[in-house]
Amino acid sequence: MSQPENPSAFPRPDDRDAMGCGIREGSDGMTLRDWFAGQAIGAVIRQCAGDAAFGYPQGVESMEQLFAGKAFAIADAMLAERAKGGAA
Repeated sequence: MSQPENPSAFPRPDDRDAMGCGIREGSDGMTLRDWFAGQAIGAVIRQCAGDAAFGYPQGVESMEQLFAGKAFAIADAMLAERAKGGAA
């Protein structure tokens, strides 16, 4: 399965001076996946904090890793749904 598109969350237009010379420096910042995960992390922590007391799934070594994995799983689901055109 191919990965869904993951554009910049806050793209900037090319900054050009009056002569048309590029003056843009830096990067495009975070991706949309990063933005979605950042928006989800608070809910993940609230929902899963109690679950972490019962241990972690295999391969997960800390609460933070558990939370981050779940937040990015939500972000991936959001990108996949976005690629389909949104929820019905």
